[in-house]
Amino acid sequence: MLISFRFLSMKRLLLLILISLVFSAGILAADISASVVKLIEVDGSINPASLRFIQRAIDQANAERAEALIIQMDTPGGLMDSMRDIVKSILGSEIPIIVYVAPSGSRAGSAGVFITLAAHIAAMAPGTNIGAAHPVNLGMGGQKQDSSGVMEGKVLNDAVAFIRTIAEKRHRNADWAESAVSQSASITETEALEKNVIDLIAPSVDSLLIRLDGREVELPLGNRTLALVNSRVEKIDLTWRDRLLGIISDPNIAYVLMLLGIYGMFFELYNPGAIVPGVVGGICLILAFFAFQSLPINIAGVLLIALAIILFLLEIKVTSYGILAIGGTISLLLGSVMLIDTTVPELRISWGVILPGAILTAGFFFFAILLSAKAQKSQPTTGKEGMIGEVGEVIQTLSPQGRIKVHGEIWTARTLTGEIPVGAKAIVKKVDKMLLIVESYTEQ
Repeated sequence: MLISFRFLSMKRLLLLILISLVFSAGILAADISASVVKLIEVDGSINPASLRFIQRAIDQANAERAEALIIQMDTPGGLMDSMRDIVKSILGSEIPIIVYVAPSGSRAGSAGVFITLAAHIAAMAPGTNIGAAHPVNLGMGGQKQDSSGVMEGKVLNDAVAFIRTIAEKRHRNADWAESAVSQSASITETEALEKNVIDLIAPSVDSLLIRLDGREVELPLGNRTLALVNSRVEKIDLTWRDRLLGIISDPNIAYVLMLLGIYGMFFELYNPGAIVPGVVGGICLILAFFAFQSLPINIAGVLLIALAIILFLLEIKVTSYGILAIGGTISLLLGSVMLIDTTVPELRISWGVILPGAILTAGFFFFAILLSAKAQKSQPTTGKEGMIGEVGEVIQTLSPQGRIKVHGEIWTARTLTGEIPVGAKAIVKKVDKMLLIVESYTEQ
């Protein structure tokens, strides 16, 4: 009986182990077979940094055959060129792209309107808004309205045609899309749903996935029915390169880098051989120029800043009593104000950065000018001029020529006032090449 009981217990134990293994394998298989939804968060202006991030996420999601990619967005707008490239990537994606304006309090302004309408599915969280996509707010890179308004009309018509094309392709309200560009129309998430601008309102990513489950979307390779209920959400984070590009693409950071670069180069010119200021200044200038190429730069602002640099350099070589430095400071201030040509606040250089930068620059050069003027007025202490007035000790009788010691150095000297014996003091009156002309000196 004892052997039979033990045998029975062993069978039960083996059965429990087998059931556990089967159950674990089922969970593992279910987890492996679960679809994956990629998620990225875009918070800030649309610029080359956000373009790079979004395109990398789309490429990665396509390569891994994800069920969908969610772009959670909060943007005031940005650059037209970057926006167009993002729209092209969305339209060409082989997996569904879901643009989700969230969290509450977020907006899809300006360039964000184009991106939202281009998505396969457009969603918004409660308490958000979308609109105001007039091309003036898209950072057109220095294009100004001419006297006849022809250029502004061309830009406006191009933007209207582009947004209508996007809206019609996604079967959304093309008339409202046009009004968002031509009249800067802006609406809440509720109005956007009523006007067929977006597909749904969802308070969270989880609720968004539940509500989209089973929806059919149109893709370049054919229609697909979304299976999102049991999907695993994987967030794609910014790489250090994306973060670096995002940081230096900030107009204020780029401007500060430019000023640091200018200071570094000037310090190197004032103190040749210092090396460190020149190296640091060169790196800062290169980073600043790299950032500026991704921003809507006004050529007039660039020329004014270049003029300021030239005037500051001339101040080093030319005695202008501060006139060149004043002109350089004014030119730098005007150029800084005009440098970024856009009305998007996030893409403009803050006055809180421009004014301190101009004041510090002016202070630096005026301080250098004061030091230079003081040096010019002071009595020379080196060379021929520095020897005049120095007192030395006669070490070989001057009759009329002999030798004296001045500052530990032995010089040939000649006196014009009679013989001066060894040990007496003599004062230098003139330097004739390597010969000192001296007179007898009596301490007072």
